[in-house]
Amino acid sequence: MTKNTRRCGFVGIIGAPNAGKSTLINKLVGAKVSIVSPKVQTTRTRVMGIVNRGATQIVFVDTPGIFAPRKRLDRAMVSAAWQGAADAEIVLLIAEVARGKINEDTQAIIAKLKKQDKKVVLVLNKIDLVEKEKLLKISSELFETGMFTDIYMISALSGDGVERLLQDIAAKMPEGPWMFNEDQISDMPLRLLAAEITREKIFLQLKEELPYASTVETETWQEFENGSVKISQIIYVMRDTQKAIILGKGGAQINTIGEAARLELEEILERRVHLSLFVKVRENWGDDPDRYREWGLDPNA
Repeated sequence: MTKNTRRCGFVGIIGAPNAGKSTLINKLVGAKVSIVSPKVQTTRTRVMGIVNRGATQIVFVDTPGIFAPRKRLDRAMVSAAWQGAADAEIVLLIAEVARGKINEDTQAIIAKLKKQDKKVVLVLNKIDLVEKEKLLKISSELFETGMFTDIYMISALSGDGVERLLQDIAAKMPEGPWMFNEDQISDMPLRLLAAEITREKIFLQLKEELPYASTVETETWQEFENGSVKISQIIYVMRDTQKAIILGKGGAQINTIGEAARLELEEILERRVHLSLFVKVRENWGDDPDRYREWGLDPNA
């Protein structure tokens, strides 16, 4: 195989909620393709981040966090995560070690992988938040399970260890044609990305359960000759009381959410953005099959 032979492959990223999967994929790609918040279960759909290194194209698949599902949306999200792993040449299991141990959700994922006899690459994340002795103990215990082909220690937030991980993955990609254009960094349509950015701001601004009871839909996208774009979005919630919280006193809360989303969209799109947000109550939006299909989820999972 010559040096310039093209390679391409899929790398599935799985892990428990809030393990740092979305932070890692954004760091790998070098741009924001997946939303991030301190809250668990932020990612609802599979997101592809595309990295080109020389003649090699790596398609990273960020998946929803894997946990014990209770609701229909939970089941669809977890099903999408396992499907993302099944479709990939290499699977990275991201496990956060900030608390000095592996949490129960991650232990359950490892147990399921063992039942499937599937070996994966273990990536221990947030290593800057744990003592070295505890980190080495966790690494040694997990390696002894025989489930992991390699173990990497990184901080997705700071980037420590990420470059080595990326180099090693690139070397393992199979020979084959590229799946995406050279200048493409994600498969997510801009309308959906814009909605996800606004949803992220809701997660960051509001506390407790409200973000999980809301979703965002880009209703219109109008581009102008001067290069600017006008985006109109609807935030759907389940109850009138939730609508009042998102609006805030005198519309203050929704203005804060909208301003934060607009500024980030301008940075991503590199153009002027006019963003209009509206809040509507739709009690059963979580059971709408069309919304699942828009996210790439199976409503019957």
